[in-house]
Amino acid sequence: MKKLFYLLLLAFLANSCRKDNNNYIESVPVDIYLYTNNPSFVNVSVVGGWVYITGGVRGILIYRKSSSEFMAYDRNCTYQSSEPCATVVVDNTNIVAVDTCCHSRFSIYDGSVFQGPAAAPLKAYNTTFDGSVLHIYN
Repeated sequence: MKKLFYLLLLAFLANSCRKDNNNYIESVPVDIYLYTNNPSFVNVSVVGGWVYITGGVRGILIYRKSSSEFMAYDRNCTYQSSEPCATVVVDNTNIVAVDTCCHSRFSIYDGSVFQGPAAAPLKAYNTTFDGSVLHIYN
């Protein structure tokens, strides 16, 4: 009985450590400096503005949460993330990012799931802002 318990425990631990290739967002180095006074980023010069930039796995969505706080999310959906079309785009409300494959909906304010099938929030990157330069990193 004890041996069976340890075998089951070992099987559980082995499976819990394995990456689910359908819902795993790859970890890639991100170290980006964005100059917010650059005309290319005029959309994030105001609170509530957002812009896409290159980086991360499928690009990064930057959202200006307040005058001094930004959010940065990988555009790779957290549901069936290995699908070629699993990329989020901001919809016409400018507050929701929608996956083009599974149609999961995420808040761009905090990355949380509004509507599934995705269960995990968007992958967020760290940000710091000194008043003119936004640093996005992991």
